[in-house]
Amino acid sequence: MIISTKARYGIHAMHVLAKFYDEHNPISINSIAKEKEISEQYLEQIFSKLKKSGFIISTRGKNGGYILSRRPEEITIGQIIRALEGQLAPSECSFDPNCCSKSDKCPANTIWTSIYGEINDVVDSYFLSDMLE
Repeated sequence: MIISTKARYGIHAMHVLAKFYDEHNPISINSIAKEKEISEQYLEQIFSKLKKSGFIISTRGKNGGYILSRRPEEITIGQIIRALEGQLAPSECSFDPNCCSKSDKCPANTIWTSIYGEINDVVDSYFLSDMLE
């Protein structure tokens, strides 16, 4: 399983917002794009999803930009990835046993479910605040 650039760039951009969280000043998308060397247009798409998911707040105007909606120690890396990519799973049956009529008889189902659990345990054990240390 490979984490997409959307999720990787989203985590990097959220890291920038986390660094300036205590200042409560919105950070422009342009400055984040420059610092992280990410296309501004691509970052806008990413931030649209993060805003819909409730992780960031935008403000308009001359001093507008983005801020985290919650403290960095309240946002896990897993939450960010799932907001941008959906479930982190090797197969749909690993998180939805009703997706397939054969899942209860599938010899690989236990493996897929185990992988799903392990991946999510890891990404949910790291917070944005961990990236600041």
